[in-house]
Amino acid sequence: MSRPPTFTPPSCARARVLRTARGDFAVLDAAPRTGTPHSTALLLPGYTGSKEDFIALLEPLSDAGYRVVTVDGRGQYETERTDRQESYAQEELARDVLAQAAALTEGGDGAPGRIHLLGHSLGGQIARAAVLLDATPFRSLTLMSSGPAEVVAAQRDKVKMLSDALSVLSMAEVWEAMRALDPPQDADTGGGEALRRRWLLHSPAQLIATGAQLAGEPDRVAELAALALPVHVISGERDDVWPVERFDAMARRLGARRTTVEGAEHSPNTARPRETAAALAAFWDSL
Repeated sequence: MSRPPTFTPPSCARARVLRTARGDFAVLDAAPRTGTPHSTALLLPGYTGSKEDFIALLEPLSDAGYRVVTVDGRGQYETERTDRQESYAQEELARDVLAQAAALTEGGDGAPGRIHLLGHSLGGQIARAAVLLDATPFRSLTLMSSGPAEVVAAQRDKVKMLSDALSVLSMAEVWEAMRALDPPQDADTGGGEALRRRWLLHSPAQLIATGAQLAGEPDRVAELAALALPVHVISGERDDVWPVERFDAMARRLGARRTTVEGAEHSPNTARPRETAAALAAFWDSL
């Protein structure tokens, strides 16, 4: 099982605002303590997630020589939000990613074509949409627990249930209902309040719009394969959002590197961060 993310970044990272042509985005920015980074990695979180989902990766990746920037997308946690669902169309979110990459490059933080892009789950589909719009800022794409098309039927049902609830209830009411239906297995050690605060700061319009994307995403693997961009498909050994076999098949269609992280499920970044970071660094090093 995946552990919940910690909300305390390591000493190698700092919280800051990334200013772009499409607005400001809250990020965690980690860099090697000594020397010049090999290159920059931009990490996109999944549905209901945030930049904190990658905190456990920051230290091992920076120790491996990489600068790592994790971002709250539009309407996620500490990044600005709107109440208009059309603001969260996939193409709009993909253009945000291109703006983030441009800001990193223009700020001297990454050279053109040298940014490694990673997306977890929903973030992987947004990352895919970004490189299909313009792959030139990126050296590689990593799809972490992010499938080729729509999520499985059981997950589509969950997304619809959540969207229906968000249409009539407040974020606080929905949080209480979710906790009642699926109480945490472990006693609350303080992280529960951080998770609640993150949930309350998410935009319900963003959750409804991106939930619909997860439920209706088309298969764009052939388009991605045509780019000849190096791709890494990484997942846990079990997954209830997309069957692991779909990750295997997608990697074959892409001619991609394939990593399965033992002992992890949908979030290897929190369940097995050291092993996941090692696999990511090995892929980036190979390029």
